[in-house]
Order: sequence, then C-alpha cells, then structure tokens
Amino acid sequence: MSTPGDLTIEPTEAIEAIEILTPRDVPLGGPRAMTVRRTLPQRNRSLIGAWCFVDHYGPDDVTLSGGMDVAPHPHIGLQTVSWLFSGEIEHRDSLGVHAYVRPGEINLMTAGHGICHSEVSTPATTQLHGVQLWVALPEQHRDTARDFHHHTPRPVPLDGGSEARVFLGTLAGDTSPVPTFTPLLGAELTLAPHATVTLDVDPTYEHALLVDQGEVHLDTTPVPTAHLAYASPNLSLIHISAPP
Repeated sequence: MSTPGDLTIEPTEAIEAIEILTPRDVPLGGPRAMTVRRTLPQRNRSLIGAWCFVDHYGPDDVTLSGGMDVAPHPHIGLQTVSWLFSGEIEHRDSLGVHAYVRPGEINLMTAGHGICHSEVSTPATTQLHGVQLWVALPEQHRDTARDFHHHTPRPVPLDGGSEARVFLGTLAGDTSPVPTFTPLLGAELTLAPHATVTLDVDPTYEHALLVDQGEVHLDTTPVPTAHLAYASPNLSLIHISAPP
C-alpha cells in the first residue's frame, strides 16, 4: 500500500465521514498515450491542502502502453513531485537540470515564475508504476525562482513489520530535507499483511490516503485500490490497517 499525501484519524472516536474520491482515466497525450488515474482535482474538490493534482499510473507493461513520453511543456506557480514504485524516468528542464528518478526517490521541481520540462521513461524500463503530484505555490511565492531537488529517503520501521519513506515533511521521527513553500507531508507507507499502523500527524492539516495496491481501511472505512480517501483537519492520529 502506497500513500502519497497527508493522513490521519482521530484517536478516540471514528471519523464521521471519510470522502472517497474515485479515479478517472486521463491520457497523457498522443496516439499511444499512457493512461493515468486522476483523483485530484475533482469537480467538488480542487485542493487538499496545497496538493492540487494526484496522478497514479501502472503497473504498466511499456511495450503495450508506450511508457511515458511527455514532450517539453511549461509550468508556472506550482511544484511537481515525481515518485516511482517501478521503472525509471528521465527528466530535463529549462533550468539545465538533467536527472533521473527511480523507485524510492523523489524529484521535486519548482516552476515558480516559469519552467519548461520533459519526462520520458528510459529504454531500460519494462514496467512503469508510480505517481505524480502537484503542489500549488502560495500567492506570495508564485513568482519564486525555478528550482529542482532530488532525494532518496531512508526506510523508517513501523509497527508489525510495516515501513514508511518520508519524501516531504515529517512523519514517524523522520524529516525530509526537500523544501516546500507550504507545510506538507508526503510519504509512502508499505503495510505488512494484516498489519495496523498508528502514527502521530499534524491536526492542522487536511489529509488524504491514496491506495496503490490492495485495499486498506482508514479507521473503519475501506479504501479501494487507486481511490483517494479524504479527511478534514482537527485529527491527530492515523490508524491504517490491511484487512485479513
């Protein structure tokens, strides 16, 4: 189970309502376009905190899907977060950065006042699987200088053989060095079979849980594969479980 985003549950009482956001298929362009599953934005919810885009893709056989081939295109006023579970992507941008992202690594690009970039899966990639997340820059930083950061977070042991990799913010005693302009939490959680993890989180955040594989429960609410679960602020603990 992989969970990019911010996650939490009230420790002493069940959440009255968790909003489940259903993905929709979106092609990335071209006659052999790779399809992504987009859960954010939605008609009734355009933002979760500063997160403004959640695209989830794979696992795809690139001989059938064509892989990722996103030609140079511009961005302004946001940050892009690339996180992979399998495969390899080559990144180039108008800042002069040439970088790769591989499983367990984060590429964060700050568009600021404007940047152009391309992302292409490498010839060695046979299976592509990951997420791309966008972060909206606050108004006072929309015209900030363009920038790029790459980081490989360490695995952090959790209860029952589960683990976390914190790529933005702080969770389970680990803090990512990657800078953001809004307080954020981004982490991949891998749950052991039948495990439950409980984590302290910031109660001022909105929170979201994206399920990569299988089904998990956020408190008592089941969250199906590729769906995004939303919970409002004023919550201070996570309880996430992999049902038997």
